[in-house]
Amino acid sequence: MTTHENLLGGPAPTHLPENEEAYRLLGEESATPEKVAADFPTFSLAWAMLADDAFAAERVVESYAYARTGYHRGLDALRRSGWKGHGPIPWEHRPNRGFLRCLAALARAAGAINETEESERCWEFLKDSSADAYAELKQ
Repeated sequence: MTTHENLLGGPAPTHLPENEEAYRLLGEESATPEKVAADFPTFSLAWAMLADDAFAAERVVESYAYARTGYHRGLDALRRSGWKGHGPIPWEHRPNRGFLRCLAALARAAGAINETEESERCWEFLKDSSADAYAELKQ
């Protein structure tokens, strides 16, 4: 795991809390992302999965809506975890991945519907939050 030490005194990395029950539903019980999003609406990974599935099926506006929902739920969770609007959100921390995936899905869908400024802003936000997530998700 990568250690994020900011030598300039910036904010510490933000780590969202685990939601073991939501992961268990997705994994062991093979629940659909729709079921998990309905049962755990603050669980951004379910929204990211819905956004990815919709985008793959060429339902771009639906993908945009799912991504935006997960993104805003993730922002709320980040703020509750002490995030002040900037600073690292490590990809290596499993609970952060849902938010980061929603951010990438929002950037992708925004680009597909010609919301160029929003797409660019979201990609930049992703890169600033986690270079590892950006490298993994910007394809």
